[in-house]
Amino acid sequence: MNESSPIRTETAREFPVEAPVVAPRRGRGLLWLLFLAIVAGGGWYAYKTYYVPKTQTAGETAPARGKGRGGRGGDPAQAVGVATVTTGDVPVVLSGLGTVTPLATVTVRSQISGYLTEIGYREGQMVKKGDFLAQIDPRPYEAQLAQYQGQLMRDQALLQNSKLDLARFQRLSQQDSISKQNVDTQAALVKQNEGTVAADQALVDQQKLNITYTRITSPVDGRVGLRQIDQGNYVTAASTNLVVVTQLHPISVIFTLPEDDVARVMKRVREGAKLTVRAYDRGDTNEIAVGRLETVDNQIDTTTGTVKLRAIFENDDETLFPNQFVNAKLTVDTVRNAPIVPTAAILRGTPGPYVYLMDGGDKVVVRPVTLGESDGPRTVVLSGLAPGDRVVVDGTDRLRDGAPVRVIADPTPGDAKSADAKPQSTDAGSTGAVTPAASPEPAVQKPEAAAEEPKRERRRQRPANP
Repeated sequence: MNESSPIRTETAREFPVEAPVVAPRRGRGLLWLLFLAIVAGGGWYAYKTYYVPKTQTAGETAPARGKGRGGRGGDPAQAVGVATVTTGDVPVVLSGLGTVTPLATVTVRSQISGYLTEIGYREGQMVKKGDFLAQIDPRPYEAQLAQYQGQLMRDQALLQNSKLDLARFQRLSQQDSISKQNVDTQAALVKQNEGTVAADQALVDQQKLNITYTRITSPVDGRVGLRQIDQGNYVTAASTNLVVVTQLHPISVIFTLPEDDVARVMKRVREGAKLTVRAYDRGDTNEIAVGRLETVDNQIDTTTGTVKLRAIFENDDETLFPNQFVNAKLTVDTVRNAPIVPTAAILRGTPGPYVYLMDGGDKVVVRPVTLGESDGPRTVVLSGLAPGDRVVVDGTDRLRDGAPVRVIADPTPGDAKSADAKPQSTDAGSTGAVTPAASPEPAVQKPEAAAEEPKRERRRQRPANP
């Protein structure tokens, strides 16, 4: 190097000596690798100690359970609930939407005008036909009655006088003392006075009727509604509503049925059968009342394709209320001694309705069926099943034709202890209720847990050795 260079030789020679700075970095990386190796070893140790035994135990238990349950190809048996096909009577019920309709709803109005002087009912009161409801001031009509009665008495006197004159004229006419014309004129006057008396009598009777109308009574048996006018108001004839009386005993329900059911209903009606109608609430869960079919309408509504029917209910407990919405169920007929299957067992697919039928005690097969009438939870089977067959009602989601199953029976409270003790002594091929992997798991875990204890003790002592 040139001696005149500004860089000193000592400095240039010492520069490569500063390379040991890399050594601390390389040593620091080795420390990190060593730390990661220790962490990995601890993770492997935890995996082998805690996770592997449990996994192996579960793996050893699962094949035993599948094999013990008659599994085919390694598939476990599906837990299902079954029911037995029985015979019984199923009613044929037609359902329709209905409205409670009173047989009589009367809006009470006054037939005369006047001031309302008295109210003789309480709101919501039950009244009988003829019970007093309200009073209109009768005094104006009583005064007019007296006036008409006076006119009647006067005209009756004129009529009596004209009759006496006619009798005299008739005697004089027989003696040729008076002309025939005078006799005929007097006879006409008598007829005229008789007409006046009749008119006066009609006025008197009319005023008596008006006085009767001042006392308003109930026209039907029923319940009185809310008061629509107060005492002291002026009532106008035939325009002012006083109160509404609704008949509740008995009461009717008007409901509709599709036109396809009319022929079946009319056939039973012509036979003279008394068909039962049951009224259910809006939710179609609670039965409200039981009545009988009264009549069927004479025509079908072309806009809806339905026909109206009226059913009569005694309604002694007043469970039915006017204008209430109900679900009416008409019992048309009853199917006797028919095979009955729970509706929950019926499935529907491409071939139509079918059920899973128990084939022996550990397998199911698909069985197409033909269905009949249904009353909700029960359905009549016309073909495909026989009384005594067992069908699956619960756990059908993952089933297929020929799938292995195990029947689960719900033990009664009194048999709870015996049901818990049965799994320990039940054979592997039994169809009884066994809790999966509940009994074999403790037997497998206990020996392994005992074998792991010495290993854990030795591993705890290893770090203490130099």
